[in-house]
Amino acid sequence: MRASTESSARSHAVWHAALQGAREGIPLLGGYIPVSLSFGLVATQAGFTTFEAAAISLLIYAGASQFLFVGMIATGAPLWLVVALTLLINARHLVYGPNLAALLPRSRHWLWLMHGLTDQVFALALTRLPALDPARRFGWFLGCALMAWAVWVVGTVVGAVAGEAVTAYWPLLGEIMPFALPALFLAMTAPRFVDLRWSLALIATIIASLALTLTGASNVAIPLGAACGALCFYAVRFSARRRA
Repeated sequence: MRASTESSARSHAVWHAALQGAREGIPLLGGYIPVSLSFGLVATQAGFTTFEAAAISLLIYAGASQFLFVGMIATGAPLWLVVALTLLINARHLVYGPNLAALLPRSRHWLWLMHGLTDQVFALALTRLPALDPARRFGWFLGCALMAWAVWVVGTVVGAVAGEAVTAYWPLLGEIMPFALPALFLAMTAPRFVDLRWSLALIATIIASLALTLTGASNVAIPLGAACGALCFYAVRFSARRRA
């Protein structure tokens, strides 16, 4: 009886933490909804069915990589190149995982739950998890990640089914939707500029990404720019240790 009560209490705590994570992740939807609508519209315009567009969001769930995937498939690019570039763009997750692993408890569920790790969820989790009790962190991440994933898939379906009609009725909406995701990234990174190390890392990332884009290497601008920022961030830390 006691074991059953403790198990029920743990399940209730996880459920409560998951609801908190879903609630605190609602501001992320300001970027998720318009971009997922855009993807659904772009996918159907490229010749994909609504089911195929939803399957891409359900299984790949990688934001910019989905747009790249659809565009390259539509232009007849070889599959190996599509897969290679998609993996290259998502290589930034190799940095996300270790940073969050130190904040999260061990669990057998991470193998499938890591599918819900996105740029926005990572940025929010990196800020919120240290403020939570360790026993609540798994539930919080579960709720936030699943809520964002579900909204992304639903937004894709709505965009595939009704996106063209909506943008035809409100042409301005079609013009502003592509700016929703960059605006969300800006809102999440702006607070980091109060710290010198983060400021230097972000400036290095921006300069490197912009330089690569202007020289025609836009496909690798994001991962290489992120790598430059990471190197700058750790170089400043090591320099500070030597001075101390």
